[in-house]
Amino acid sequence: MISVDGLTVEFGGTTLFKDISFVINDKDRIALMGKNGAGKSTLLKIIAGVRSTSSGKISAPKDAVIAYLPQHLMTEDNRTVFEEAAQAFAKIFEMQHQIEALNLEMSIRTDYESDSYYSLIEQVSTLSEHFYAIEEINYDAEVEKILLGLGFKREDFNRPTSEFSGGWRMRIELAKILLQKPDLILLDEPTNHMDIESIQWLEEFLISSAKAVILISHDRAFVDSITTRTIEVTMGRIYDYKVNYSSYLTLRQERREQQLKQFEEQRRMIADNQDFIERFKGTYSKTNQVQSRVKMLEKLTLVEIDEEDNSALRLKFPPSPRSGNYPVVLESMTKKYDEHLVFANASLTIQRGERVAFVGKNGEGKSTLVKGLMGEIEYEGKLTLGHNTMIGYFAQNQASLLDEEVTVFQTIDEVAKGDIRTKIRDILGAFMFGGDNQTKKVKVLSGGERTRLAMIKLLLEPVNLLILDEPTNHLDMKTKDILKSALLDFDGTLILVSHDRDFLSGLVTKVFEFGNQQVKEHLGDIHSFLIKKKMDNLRELERNLQK
Repeated sequence: MISVDGLTVEFGGTTLFKDISFVINDKDRIALMGKNGAGKSTLLKIIAGVRSTSSGKISAPKDAVIAYLPQHLMTEDNRTVFEEAAQAFAKIFEMQHQIEALNLEMSIRTDYESDSYYSLIEQVSTLSEHFYAIEEINYDAEVEKILLGLGFKREDFNRPTSEFSGGWRMRIELAKILLQKPDLILLDEPTNHMDIESIQWLEEFLISSAKAVILISHDRAFVDSITTRTIEVTMGRIYDYKVNYSSYLTLRQERREQQLKQFEEQRRMIADNQDFIERFKGTYSKTNQVQSRVKMLEKLTLVEIDEEDNSALRLKFPPSPRSGNYPVVLESMTKKYDEHLVFANASLTIQRGERVAFVGKNGEGKSTLVKGLMGEIEYEGKLTLGHNTMIGYFAQNQASLLDEEVTVFQTIDEVAKGDIRTKIRDILGAFMFGGDNQTKKVKVLSGGERTRLAMIKLLLEPVNLLILDEPTNHLDMKTKDILKSALLDFDGTLILVSHDRDFLSGLVTKVFEFGNQQVKEHLGDIHSFLIKKKMDNLRELERNLQK
């Protein structure tokens, strides 16, 4: 059991949260919820021990292991996959080296009667006691077992981590966590840059094998599958619900309605008492009653209504110019990087108005095919774009391509044409860049803010083929819902590369699966595809067991 007691965090005269307390029990799977800036990531860092508090403390058993997976990965580029995973045992290896160094020092010293020599003996004794109390482990075998379980091949072990995509780096970090066998796992946006299969594997592991988990995530399906408890951080305090995210939303709405009712009742009561005080404050016979009501109002604790994140992204794509019947026809596309074959003979036809998803493991060629469609890379095969096809493209790294030295307003002013230039401030306001936020330089914006700004640039000109490569990374749930709503209303053709099952649900009607150097077409929505994949995986497992 780990407890958070009386936690208060202040900076620059602002209180982020005050005097919050809760207990983390074994097998708890907790979702930390709240609007952006409420302090969720800060709270996670405090529990992980990487941030200090203004007051309060975290209490945990002496031998408790708390493992933290931050939003931004700490993987070292100068290590191999195996070396990076083995960092899980770094403290043990360090202890072993320290014991060896102390023993060497004792062997060459001759001042056996000195205080410093006795101190040396005590250090060796204490460290050795800790070291030999650790269960004997074949570390190399443990690292190998976990990496293979996470989908790495043996030939990957000696490759530098720099060669791997974000999803595979996340698996390396997860390997380090699993090898520690932690009592509590802290995860901050773990599904960003992970493919659907990685997310499903992580879900299954957390449900079946983890002791206790606290996570922050904007992936609704992931949160709903895993969590059994929801802690909301709002207005400097917390609300603790013993339910998953969907049930929490219902209870939260009920709580807010109750607050509104209490607020109105209190407002009427205050008004009635103030009216009584004004009417009778000069009446001798009512002096005691007036004074009593004045004191009562002075001591009254006002009912607070939890803030609602009312900032709305009123996203509206311009009407699409009509394209030909087949905006995209791709025949026998093959792509290699030197000797590495990404995929071979990929063919696909996309009709006007179709909404398709590109899914599959990271590194299987989803973004590569998109770059081929955009003419950014060379390939074998034939691409035919239909008559009057006008493409709007949101690349996976679109937010990082923005000029960091200009302001938010200048970013849009530079690309706006014609009458739209008179509405730039209104458009920015609709995307939650109101007031002073428009004069901020791009370099100080968060990942989510940069993504929203890059999305505005995409919306300024009418298109009839939208190609979006991981558009929801760094977007919160509310913004994703508004973007999804706008895409549902979009009257053109949509190609969507995404790992977010909830976002894809109801949005696409066809799935192209990338894997094993092939691109396969699946008719139906994302749910029917995932059900089919799960059945195929189970059949594959049965075949392997029968061998």
